[in-house]
Amino acid sequence: MNVGDIHWVDFPQANGREQQGRRPAIVMQDDRYAGSLPTTMVIPLSTAKRALRFAGTALIDVTQESGLRQESVALVFQFRAIDRNRVKDRLGCISDVERDAVFDEIRKLTGQTK
Repeated sequence: MNVGDIHWVDFPQANGREQQGRRPAIVMQDDRYAGSLPTTMVIPLSTAKRALRFAGTALIDVTQESGLRQESVALVFQFRAIDRNRVKDRLGCISDVERDAVFDEIRKLTGQTK
């Protein structure tokens, strides 16, 4: 798995507003560095475009490269570790521009500047 890959992920049952169930997610952990860890970092995607009103989100387009069937919102504010066994088939990957937007949102959420 590489940073920016989109995979189907089986998110466990959750509380409150946390994403759960089978949905695409962006892998944010580089296996060249951390491939031996039992978890991987992911950002869930949602097709609910109204989520863009929240801080910590980024739009992911439908492209041949992404493998998505609908425009999706990266819920960067729900960035989390997930057991590798929950990561399933690869759909595609986000573009360099989208990856930069996701990293910009992570920086904003963590109070970092470029």
